[in-house]
Amino acid sequence: MNRKQTLALAIRSQFMQPRGFAGWLVGWEMALRPSNRKRNVWAVGLLGVEPSDRVLEIGFGPGIAIRELSRRATRGFVCGVDHSAVMVRQATRRNADAIRAGRVALLCSAAEHLQAFAEPFDKVLAVNNLGMWREPDMRLKELHRLLRPGGRIAIVSQPRGSGATAETTLAAGREIAARLTAAGFTRIRSDTLALTPPVVCVIGEVP
Repeated sequence: MNRKQTLALAIRSQFMQPRGFAGWLVGWEMALRPSNRKRNVWAVGLLGVEPSDRVLEIGFGPGIAIRELSRRATRGFVCGVDHSAVMVRQATRRNADAIRAGRVALLCSAAEHLQAFAEPFDKVLAVNNLGMWREPDMRLKELHRLLRPGGRIAIVSQPRGSGATAETTLAAGREIAARLTAAGFTRIRSDTLALTPPVVCVIGEVP
C-alpha cells in the first residue's frame, strides 16, 4: 500500500469513527458542509416528527439532525447514540440547551450495543451509517422491536465511493428497502434529494 492509499484509508476511517484531533476536525467539516446540513434537515422532515414523539437517531455525528429533531419533538424526547466519543462531545455542545431541559440525551454506543429503553420510540433515523453496522439485518429487527405499532424508521444513504452516480443511489435504495421488508417493516417508500450524487431516504413503518 502506497502513501496515497494509506492516507485515503486513514481519512475514511476518521469519517467512520472520528477520534482525536483529526476526528474533531472531521466533525466540524461535516457540520459546516452545506450538503450535509441540507441532507439531515431533509431527512428529518420526511420522518414527520410530531411534538410529543420519542425519537431515536443512530450515528448522529456532530448533532445536526438531533437539533432538527428536538425542534419538532418539543414535548417529546430525542435520544441519540454514536460510537464516537468525539462526536458525542460535539453534538452535546450543539444541543446543550435541549440536553439541559431533559429533551435530548446523547449516548456513546455502537448500533449493535443499544441499551434497553424504558419506553418504545415513535421514530428512528439513521443517516449514512447503515453500512457501518455489524449484522445490519439483525440491527434492523432490533429497531423494529424498539418502535411502537405505527412507528416509522428512515434510513438515509448518499453513496460516497469513487464514481458514485444516480444509479448507485437507486441501487442503495433498493437494497435498503429489501432489508427493511425482511426486518418486518411495511409501507416502504423512497424519496430522493438532488445532490451529487443523489441522496435516498427509505422509510418503513411498523404494522
